[in-house]
Amino acid sequence: MQPDDVYRVLMTADPVEKCRATRALHAADSSGLSASTGAAEPVPVPGRPERPHLIHPAKLARRGLGTPHGRAALIHAIAHIEFNAINLGLDAAYRYRGMPAAYYEDWLSMAADESRHFEMLNARLADFGHTYGDFDAHDGLWEMAVKTAHDPMIRMALVPRVLEARGLDVTPAMIDKLGRVGDTQTQAIFEQILEEEVPHVEIGTRWFRYLAEPRGLDPDTTFFELLDEYMNGGPPGPYNYDARREADFSENELGELSTRDEARSKR
Repeated sequence: MQPDDVYRVLMTADPVEKCRATRALHAADSSGLSASTGAAEPVPVPGRPERPHLIHPAKLARRGLGTPHGRAALIHAIAHIEFNAINLGLDAAYRYRGMPAAYYEDWLSMAADESRHFEMLNARLADFGHTYGDFDAHDGLWEMAVKTAHDPMIRMALVPRVLEARGLDVTPAMIDKLGRVGDTQTQAIFEQILEEEVPHVEIGTRWFRYLAEPRGLDPDTTFFELLDEYMNGGPPGPYNYDARREADFSENELGELSTRDEARSKR
C-alpha cells in the first residue's frame, strides 16, 4: 500500500464505498506507508456526499429525545461525527510521512472502526425512516483537521485528544437519556461506540507524546498551550475522567482540566 491508495479512499464520496474501501485498506499491507517520503497533496475537502447540508453549529436544531424525530436527529449527528472520523483517520495515515509502521496501523485500524460505527448508526437511522444526509450538520471536525494539517504533533493533540475525547464526556449522558425513553437499540450502539472510542483517544495520546518528546517539549504543558492557541482553552466540562484516564491522560492533565473547569464556573 502506498499513500496514493489511501488518498483515493479519502477522496471517495459515497459512504458505502468509503466504508468498504477503508476496511480493505486496513486489511492490506501498510508497510509502504512508513517507507514513503514526499509532500502530501492538500486536502481542503475530503470525499463526502452532497448531503448533509453543512451549517454553523449554532444554527443546528436542538434534539429532544422524547420523539422518534428527535432520536433520529441525534443518531444522524453521531453518524456524521463517525463519517468525519473515517476521513480523519485516513488523512492521518496519508498526510504524515516517515512515521513508524505502528502509527499507520493505528490510524487505519481507527478508520476501519469508525466505518463500522457509521454503518451501525446509518442502519439504525433507517429504522426511523431516514438515512445519512437527511439532517443538517456542521464541519467542525474537518475544519480542525485543516488547521492542524501542517504538524502531526498538533493534529494528535487536538483532534483525537480534544474533539474525539469530547465523545467520551458527552456519550454517557446520551446513553442514560436513551434508556429513560426506552430506546435500548440505540442505547446499545452508543455503548459499543463509547467503549471503542477510548482506544482511539489513546492512539492520539501515544503519538502526541512520541512527537513532542524529541522536540524537548513537555507533553502535559504543550497540550494546554495548544488548547489555548487553537481552541480558546478547549471545551468546558463536565469531563469523563475515568474514560480519559483509560485513554492515558496523565493525572497532571486531568487536574488541569478540573482546575480550568472550576475557574470557568466562577466567571
